[in-house]
Amino acid sequence: MRAGEIVRHALAEIISREDFRDPDLSNVIVTVGEVRCSPDLKHANIFVTPLGDDSEEGRKRLADALTRAKGFLRTRLGREIELKFTPELHFIADSSYDEATAIDRLLNDPRVRRDVESEG
Repeated sequence: MRAGEIVRHALAEIISREDFRDPDLSNVIVTVGEVRCSPDLKHANIFVTPLGDDSEEGRKRLADALTRAKGFLRTRLGREIELKFTPELHFIADSSYDEATAIDRLLNDPRVRRDVESEG
């Protein structure tokens, strides 16, 4: 399993079971969509989104809140994973779901469907 997937699974588990004092993290279900580790495994970019809040503001608020808790999360992560280094955590608001929705909407446009069906 890749290091990014190990970190993703461990962080998702840690975030789901912890009770945070930060109001931006309490009662929020966090989706950890992807983790990209640097080649030396010392840094991890973590793409997150709050479940049920598709707004850009909600994603940004979540990423900022997790960034405030990154020291705590990194300590917990170090206890859970078996990597040479515990990576420095960088939380990023994940907009890939918006991009997928926009592509889906485009592909379902009647004009595009007509063109695709005429080529098939």
